[in-house]
This record gives sequence, structure tokens and C-alpha cells, in this order.
Amino acid sequence: MEYTLLTKEKQYVCKVCGFNMIGYYPEHCPFCGALNVKFITAEECSKNYEIIETIVNNKVIRLNSSPPLGLEHSAYCIMTGKQTIWIDCPSTFSEDIERMDKIMFTHNHFLGASNLYRSYYSAFLWIHKEDSKQVLAQKYPFDKKFENDYNFSEIEAYHINGHTPGFTFYIFKDLFFICDYVSISGSNMRFNPYGPRDKTIEGAKVMNDILNRHELRKVCGFDYVLEYSNWKAKFDDLLNSVKI
Repeated sequence: MEYTLLTKEKQYVCKVCGFNMIGYYPEHCPFCGALNVKFITAEECSKNYEIIETIVNNKVIRLNSSPPLGLEHSAYCIMTGKQTIWIDCPSTFSEDIERMDKIMFTHNHFLGASNLYRSYYSAFLWIHKEDSKQVLAQKYPFDKKFENDYNFSEIEAYHINGHTPGFTFYIFKDLFFICDYVSISGSNMRFNPYGPRDKTIEGAKVMNDILNRHELRKVCGFDYVLEYSNWKAKFDDLLNSVKI
């Protein structure tokens, strides 16, 4: 793969967190703070890592770098019948992946190698306008900066703010895509601590109202896929326990 065909700028990947740096080589990773001795080029990343696919159901596949690339979050491929849509993007670029039409982001922290997929597959990148303004996102070529909730090819997008100003979750049929708004450790769930706590909790309340209007079966998170009923019980307990 000749990366000069994909981007004119050199690109680096942090092995600690999976963050892609387009056109610059800082002393520390701008996301996790790791020293640049932990960086590899995008070419090296593509050579030494692959994308593994895990089936969620007959329409959705989970995507992860293998071997695991630090703190990289799972992305999800949705085959709607009309188009193939990704929710978030792996940190590793692979030309062996089936073509996607659009990559829709939950937020700006894990944009992965989406600029390379955009160039190679002519995929459109969608993100909320508020998150497109953030420092971590400014090197990425977004095609649509949405401002409102929307429904596209059976995928419902809901902006709730909170963890990031543009944080957006998605629902496709009976699947719910939340990324890292909350994390789960054993029987415990907690809100993502990186962001304004009050707004994160308020966003969760808005999200809860929306979820209660849907019949859902599974939750696709940043490092898990769970039955919705089990996840929702933990989420209800978390909401009941917080105070602003």
C-alpha cells in the first residue's frame, strides 16, 4: 500500500491509545500523553496490525485492531441493505475491509484511520459540528457536520452533549451504539470521567428518555456487546445513584 496515494501528510499512530496523528509528530500523544517513542507510522500500523471482525448479528459486525492497539475503541459496521455504515472507526487502516459508504462518529476522541478510509474508499465522514471544532478533530476531513438529530437509512442519531460537546449515540433497529459514554467493570457502571460531570449526567437523562421509547436487544459499547436488559439495569442504578 502506497500511502502517498491516500494522504500527502505523514501519519503516526500511538501504540498506547491508538490515536492517529495526521501531519505532525509531537513529543507526547495529544490524547493520552504517551512519549513519541510509542508512535509508529500508519504504514507500520497497517503492516503489523489487522482488523478482526466479530459478528454481532446478521446486519452488524464489530471491528477491532489485532493485536489490540492500546485503548482503541471498537467500531461497528452496519449493513443497512442500502448502504454500509460504520459507527466510529478502527485505528488501523486495512485495504482488505469491505467498502463502507459513510463513517458516523459518536464523538471526536477516536477518529482512527478514518481519513485513510475516506481517501481509499471515498467514504463520507459525519460528525456533530461541535465536535468537529475540537483540537483532536481539526486535521480530519469531515464531509458532513450535522447539528440536529437525524434518521438515515434506518440509523437514528441522537445528540446529547455531555462527555464531549457533540456526543451522539445511534440506534439501528434493536441495537444501541453508545461507545464510551459509560464504562463497565464487573457489576459496576460509571460515567466517562473525561468531560463535564453535570453535562454528562444531564445527557444521560436525555438518553434514558429516548431509550425508553425503543425496544432494544443489545448494546454495542467501546469494549463490549451486552444484552440490553442487563445493561439497562446497571444504567438505571447509575442514574439513581448520581447527584448533581
